[in-house]
Amino acid sequence: MPEQCTSQDHDVITTLTADTGPAGEETGGPAPLASPARPAQRRSSAGVLPARVAFYLLASIIVSFLAASSAPTPLYAVYQAEWGFSPVTTTVVFGVYAIAVLVSLLTLGRLSDHLGRRPVLLVALAVQVAAMVVFTTAHGVPELMIGRVIQGLSTGAALGAVGAGMLDIDRPRGTVANSFAPGLGTATGSLASAFLVQYLPAPTHLVYLALVAVMAVQALGVALMRETLTPTPGALATLVPDIKLPRTVRRAVLNAAPVLIAVWALAGFYASLGPALVRTLTHSTSAVYGGLALFVLAGVAAAATLVLRAAPPRGVMLTGIGTLVAGVALTLIAVENGSSALFFAGSAVAGIGFGSGFQGGIRTVIPLTAAHERSGVLSLLYVVSYLGMGVPSVIAGYLVVHAGGLLATAREYGAAVIVLALLAVLGLLTERRSSRSRPGIA
Repeated sequence: MPEQCTSQDHDVITTLTADTGPAGEETGGPAPLASPARPAQRRSSAGVLPARVAFYLLASIIVSFLAASSAPTPLYAVYQAEWGFSPVTTTVVFGVYAIAVLVSLLTLGRLSDHLGRRPVLLVALAVQVAAMVVFTTAHGVPELMIGRVIQGLSTGAALGAVGAGMLDIDRPRGTVANSFAPGLGTATGSLASAFLVQYLPAPTHLVYLALVAVMAVQALGVALMRETLTPTPGALATLVPDIKLPRTVRRAVLNAAPVLIAVWALAGFYASLGPALVRTLTHSTSAVYGGLALFVLAGVAAAATLVLRAAPPRGVMLTGIGTLVAGVALTLIAVENGSSALFFAGSAVAGIGFGSGFQGGIRTVIPLTAAHERSGVLSLLYVVSYLGMGVPSVIAGYLVVHAGGLLATAREYGAAVIVLALLAVLGLLTERRSSRSRPGIA
């Protein structure tokens, strides 16, 4: 894949002088992060994998981890039939995963900036395999929740490390991959799991065992790759949650946050209650339909990330917000009219919004980060994303049971996402006007 970045991105990247130091002398981060003498692209240990192979290996880890997170989505109906729990339980199981990811991002998200990428990824892969084993042997909701907690902790630890590792190797392509891989992983896990559930035996076992095999191969690859960062002291200090931001990225994160919350709130709804909504609209119990909705949303999101990878970040975010509003509006019309075809069409349009909004947020922030800030800033962006994904979905599960039911909750949820998206537009336009009013800003 050729290097893809806009001229504006290139100017910012050049200003950061190939990651040889922080973007500025003053940062809002804690003291342990201040290690500007540690270049990001100096390999500190020998390895046999070429840089290009290592890059794609790291991208594949994001794919497999996000695939593992979405794999239970088509299985919720199976679990409900076997264990007899309500939609509230479904969203709580989903919510504890999101909370575990948040806790891990806040405590372990910056660990690889000090220990190096490889050791953090090797441990994260081992813990993720343990989560798959828990899922495979689960006999009730408690085991399912334990597995989701273990999975969330592992995912949170890995996201910052693998994303920063790709940026260490190739910043322009790494920025695109950090936006593309989550959608690809979510889509792959959802649909592959659905087909395994529908057409192969042992539906609650096979998908997890397949993921164990994939992660074992990835762990071997990580053991053979070069370390992209020289370890430095201060790892223990990073375990204390700290949400401070380098001053160079504060405004960019503030602008990106509403967009990230809006797009991931929609993803959370599709992952937790999407299968039940699709079954209602299609009048089918097929697991494939249950996984197809999330596949369409996340798959189109991944495709949109590639198509728009060279467009200006602000324009990408605005495109994401516009298509998100249009897509959600179509799905609301589909719910009102009971049209499954229109629902999937709306999901595809909303998928463009998901991919564009997430990519625009990432690309607005990441070019402003220095080497020793990457993992922490990426982790914070994922914290915002998972808050947007987890909290609304749990509230939706409660409303399904204790308020107006599934269809009424879908309408209210969709309306809330539209409001969030419009607030994001307002924030971007306000920032643009204030930027033009500042001296020296064209």
